[in-house]
Amino acid sequence: MRISVAVITYNWPEALELVLRALASQTELPYEVIVTDDGSQPATRELLLRLARDYPVRLVHLWQPDDGARMSRARNRAIAAARGDYVILLDGDMVAERHFIADHRAFARRGCFAQGSRVLTDASSVKDMLGRGPSFPEFFRRGIDRRRHTLRLPLLARLFARPSTRQRGIKSCNMAFWRDDLLRLNGFNETMTGWGREDTELAVRAFHAGVARRDLRLGGLAVHLYHRTRKHLVDNPNDRILEETKRLGLIRCERGVEQCMLEFAEAPMDLRTVHSAALSLPPIPPGRIAVGRAAVA
Repeated sequence: MRISVAVITYNWPEALELVLRALASQTELPYEVIVTDDGSQPATRELLLRLARDYPVRLVHLWQPDDGARMSRARNRAIAAARGDYVILLDGDMVAERHFIADHRAFARRGCFAQGSRVLTDASSVKDMLGRGPSFPEFFRRGIDRRRHTLRLPLLARLFARPSTRQRGIKSCNMAFWRDDLLRLNGFNETMTGWGREDTELAVRAFHAGVARRDLRLGGLAVHLYHRTRKHLVDNPNDRILEETKRLGLIRCERGVEQCMLEFAEAPMDLRTVHSAALSLPPIPPGRIAVGRAAVA
């Protein structure tokens, strides 16, 4: 089984560097890491070119213009570009513990997707982590919340692994699907833009298709780097799309990953094969800076 990790990012290269270095230090490496970029400034591309010089696995950068928060589109492009059998979705502010990939591999089951968890941090903890480099907090460390998610106990993980169709707690910041299941569902619903619900809507369609949820607890650990978040909308159009999906029992969305497949009929470029000085980059127009926008879970 080949594992692709799809990391979504937007204008926070300092956090992204921690995420990528943590993935490069795993006890078991993925096949590839795909950074899918929702319109970052050039600093993100420069970071990736620097890391690519000695990155241990295939490293891909997919950039799309900054036209508002289009997380569904960004993730669909990563799914289409992926060459692995199994796709782990990870936000660009989620730093993985060193057994993260191995735990996800061991947990993968046909007919199910994996819902992971996260440790939460405060601003002081993030400042410390950005200064020290990738590290995973201990249970008693100050400045963290949901500290139970610092515990890795693989033998007990199966207690939480019963298949279900529970919608509460769906978060694409740490989530994994078989790629062929994602293609059958047509991936994320691109009519959903802005904040939230696109991951829950995908999960609901998976349930309609007979794909169950399994909670990965006490393994597949990751820590979320604190950042200010946008307020949840009182009248969110995405809520109405989610309710319509439930009411109609939809399995496939109309605007999804299918429209990205032709673009990635051939595998996208591995940045390790390109010397940064020789790379011809398309111009990236100026855009607004909003730290951590793509990590909204």
